Amino acid sequence: MTTAAVDEGTQAESRPQLLFVIPAFNEEENLANLFADLAQTSDLLGEGSRIFIVDDGSADDTSAIVEAYSGPLPVELVRLEVNQGPGAAFRTGFTSALQCADPDALIVTLEADTTGDLGALPQMLDEVRRGADVVLADWRMEGVSAHRRLLSAAAGWVVRQSLGLEATTVSSFFRVYRASTLQDASTRYGDRLIRERGFACKAELLAKLAAMNARIVEVPVSLDWSKRNGESKMPVFKTMLAYWRMLFRAREGAPEPIPAAPEGALGA
Repeated sequence: MTTAAVDEGTQAESRPQLLFVIPAFNEEENLANLFADLAQTSDLLGEGSRIFIVDDGSADDTSAIVEAYSGPLPVELVRLEVNQGPGAAFRTGFTSALQCADPDALIVTLEADTTGDLGALPQMLDEVRRGADVVLADWRMEGVSAHRRLLSAAAGWVVRQSLGLEATTVSSFFRVYRASTLQDASTRYGDRLIRERGFACKAELLAKLAAMNARIVEVPVSLDWSKRNGESKMPVFKTMLAYWRMLFRAREGAPEPIPAAPEGALGA
């Protein structure tokens, strides 16, 4: 065996098992670009890596396009028959990912609309190697409307007020989690891990991971709104109300306690 072949084999063994969880609702216009972006990460995929695209009850051809994918990526469709919101999509996707996760696996979540720069993924993975349990994309926004900038700032303010956590961007889908950290959280919280149905589910999950003393790190990532096709699926007013609900819930009493592990916890 040549030295080059040995080096390639060693590099392949050092790559982590990456399990992508990508919610998609009526994203048929963005899937071709999503697959192209994901193909750029193929050299990061270790053995057993999978890409779970969770179709959240789409009314367009999202499911059909994912099922018809025949490229080199390990793409799998997870389908919810009825639209239930990002919270349910993440719960379902995490269940699929944790069922096949190795002890050292990493779970990557991101938007299906290709607005986030996947070129930042290697740096995010490096932060995990340096000890982070959760790595957040800290958006550097391009072409983003004023009301969406306001929503992002409001979400960060709510989390800082309720948790004392100095996280700048808490609403982004683009994150890297240690699978073991999510498994511990799902074992402790069970069905209560993600209760918010809408886009505030990401801040809720972050709050619970912070309560478990997970080490959380942010990495600057470009968010280019001009890359997406179609309209945003985020209902801005409802999402802001959800953040306020989280703040009031936190201020009504002590932080939510970590419960004993229930039977049938997510991924158990």
